[in-house]
Amino acid sequence: MAEKGVILVTGSCGRIGAAIVKKLGSDHRMVGFELLKAFYASANEELVPCDLSSDESTHQALRHIRDFYGTNITAVIHLAAYYSFKDRSMKKYDKITVEGTRRLLRGLQDFNVGQFIFSSTMLVHQPCQPGQKINEEWPVAPKWAYPLSKVKTEKVIHEERGNIPTVNLRISGVYDDDCHSIPIGQQIQRIYENQMNAHLFAGDLTHGADFMHMDDLVEAIASCVHKRAELPEELTLLIGEGKTYSYDYLQRRICSLLEESEFNTHALPKSVAKFGAWVENHLPFMDNDFIQPWMIDLADDHYELDISKAKQILDWEPKHSLDKTLPVMINALKHDPIAWYHKNGLTMPEHIKKKIEEGHVVNK
Repeated sequence: MAEKGVILVTGSCGRIGAAIVKKLGSDHRMVGFELLKAFYASANEELVPCDLSSDESTHQALRHIRDFYGTNITAVIHLAAYYSFKDRSMKKYDKITVEGTRRLLRGLQDFNVGQFIFSSTMLVHQPCQPGQKINEEWPVAPKWAYPLSKVKTEKVIHEERGNIPTVNLRISGVYDDDCHSIPIGQQIQRIYENQMNAHLFAGDLTHGADFMHMDDLVEAIASCVHKRAELPEELTLLIGEGKTYSYDYLQRRICSLLEESEFNTHALPKSVAKFGAWVENHLPFMDNDFIQPWMIDLADDHYELDISKAKQILDWEPKHSLDKTLPVMINALKHDPIAWYHKNGLTMPEHIKKKIEEGHVVNK
């Protein structure tokens, strides 16, 4: 029997990384790069401590792979990156995402790498209007630091790849059965708690964005690995569900699943919304600082994706939809609200938590 090939996953302890390790671990030797202080071996993976912002740390991690696994790497799945809604500067994005990728690719030139997969984002593209479809040739116009870092990193990959075949996956918003999506989770939370701002939206209610289920993302990445010999030397693909639901539709859908009365959402001028966001971020008794004033201008950016290229090249099709998964998310919330909030990194108001602990049904 042939020896299993090595797959290196950066950021392997994140949600996407862990799911990829689980998916590919039975057929490959999985090595994960993470910010850890010690080596850790599991049934499917060895974790190697690596700080991609450090020359020495990256060198040591790659030397460990060479010493223990050799110089042949089937695929590198590069997920590690900096991400923050609150940080508008490029300093950490450049240090970790952009230059970290450059450092990794330069170190990989000493290996025989079958494929380098980079997790980019659909947000590198200029938004569209409802009815339009964004494809891989759509104008690139990142609006804030996170997508800008992805654009810069895609350029670095082109410059530094050498003979390594590369795939840039421009991914839509990712969710799973427990939600694990910041914008969707926040939207559900506002309605569940009957917050005043749940009825307000800064922009066009008919706009929305593409999302995709974690399982479909993992299948797309696995297909890239399996078809690596058939793919072009450099490839960029948009992946998502190819179906965009408006903010207003999601509002009504979430409301109906929570068994609330008819839910009305009102468009709010952006200037008013920015002032409200500023208040929430600066008054001591307000604890919701997720919405930053600068984000208001992006609130109704519309993203509808043409995923036909990914379908054709990867022989892949998304099997889930946000619309059909919302009932699963809401059922999980209803079954154990406190656990759902915890899983999604949300803070539950004490008065609601107390009601739940006392056995009361919330907002019904």
